[in-house]
Amino acid sequence: MTEDTDIEIGPIDYIVLEWTDKQPNGEAIPHLIDLVDRGIIRIIDLVFATKGEDGTVAQLTVDELGAEFDVLEGAATNLIGDDDIAEATAVLEPGTSAAIIVYENAWAAPFATALRRNGAQLVASGRIPINALLQALDDAEA
Repeated sequence: MTEDTDIEIGPIDYIVLEWTDKQPNGEAIPHLIDLVDRGIIRIIDLVFATKGEDGTVAQLTVDELGAEFDVLEGAATNLIGDDDIAEATAVLEPGTSAAIIVYENAWAAPFATALRRNGAQLVASGRIPINALLQALDDAEA
C-alpha cells in the first residue's frame, strides 16, 4: 500500500461564493475551465444552492442554471454532503445563491508531495483579503 506521503496531490481548498439578488450568469465559467485545462486546479466537487428569504436552503442542478453551466455537468462528485451544504450556506444572506467548490491546487502537487516525503506537514493556512493587502502596500509606501 502506498503511504500518504507518496500520493501526488496538492493542497485541497474550498470556497463558498455568494450572489446577492440574482443567480450566477456563467461569466466566470470560462475562467474556471481555463484553470482546470491548464492543470492549475482540479475540481473535486461543486454544488450550487439557494437560500430563500425564510432561510431554507435548496440545492440547484446544473440544468436549472442555464446552458452556460452545461460544461460543468459531471463535475459534482457528491463528496459535499448535506451537513457540508448546511454549514457553508449558514454564512449566506437570505435571498441569495451560492456555489460551493472543493478543489485541489494541482499546481502545488509535486511541491506538496516532496514536502510530505521530507516529513513536513501543514500546520496553518489562511487567506489575506485583497483589500487588506492593498491597504498594507499603501501604508508601506507612505
